[in-house]
Amino acid sequence: MTDKGRTEFAPDRKHTIRDFRLVSGETLPEATIAYVAYGRLAPGGDNAILVTHGFTSSHRFTDTHGPSGEGSWGPLVGPGKAIDTDRHFVVSSNMLGSSYGSTCPRSRDPRTGRAYGPNFPALDVRDIVNAQRAMLESIGVRRLLAVVGPSYGGFQAFVWGMTHPDFVDGIAPIISGLRAPRDPGADGRLVERFAAHANWNGGNYYENGGIFEAMRDLRVETLLKYGAMEELATAFPDPSARRAEIERRAAQWANEFDGNSLLTLMRASQGYDATRELNRIRARVLYVLSRTDKLFPPALRDEVMPALAAAGVDARYFEIDSIFGHQASGADWSKWGPELRKFLDALWTNRRI
Repeated sequence: MTDKGRTEFAPDRKHTIRDFRLVSGETLPEATIAYVAYGRLAPGGDNAILVTHGFTSSHRFTDTHGPSGEGSWGPLVGPGKAIDTDRHFVVSSNMLGSSYGSTCPRSRDPRTGRAYGPNFPALDVRDIVNAQRAMLESIGVRRLLAVVGPSYGGFQAFVWGMTHPDFVDGIAPIISGLRAPRDPGADGRLVERFAAHANWNGGNYYENGGIFEAMRDLRVETLLKYGAMEELATAFPDPSARRAEIERRAAQWANEFDGNSLLTLMRASQGYDATRELNRIRARVLYVLSRTDKLFPPALRDEVMPALAAAGVDARYFEIDSIFGHQASGADWSKWGPELRKFLDALWTNRRI
């Protein structure tokens, strides 16, 4: 870390899987995963921690150099931090289907030479996790100490525990749940909203100038819903300045993120349901929620913790006492970081016994 607490810059890396078979049975001729890595991999390939990002975020959320200036988890990752890069090899992976360097709908389909667009194959969260495992194995990782991630990253953590139980010792789903928030009409409403843009063209908008305005306005609404006004209050005491900063961030994100990626990842999340295979989890679990989160409210504890116990999973719960809602894991990192460090330290100690 620098003297200002910023995570040191690590360059983007990429791994491409040829003929990657999806859960649906379809095959991607090329599936590229973007990631960043910190620290050093042990000779046995067993000191790795995978960090998984949220829905519209990127693998750069672990530093302060990422798209849209995020870096919300930068204070948690680095030498001597909760996710300690002096001890562990830390990989922060982009999701398959996301817009930050991985194969996604705006990628070129090598079979046609054109962007996949709306013809990009349907994904399952298990596809995202399976691609991550292939990437990790390609760089020498033989076992994960833990998978840690917020929101959609928590979905990935749960799926890691279920689909690769012999590969991971611990999972920490943060401000997340066993299912995505159910909203059966969300897909249709989002398509309808995008279709109102003059450039939509059934999702084939790449040569028409894109759908920037629709994406920007959607991002503003999302940031407000997730608690950005509260999170930015210290840095921008004037509400009008705060709103201007939110609009600036939304515009930057809208220039980076793809509408078809948003639809692809949303649809994948709607098929996610970890309740069906909890008994496959052998990893220890740290489950963390935020007191004021409306997307994954603390009442979920009463569903998730008994379900894990009934499945024989060794799990503990921690609640972040935060006013920052769904943004709490980054905005109030200091309130739960020590609990994460304790969890990872215990996994590491048990690994060494």
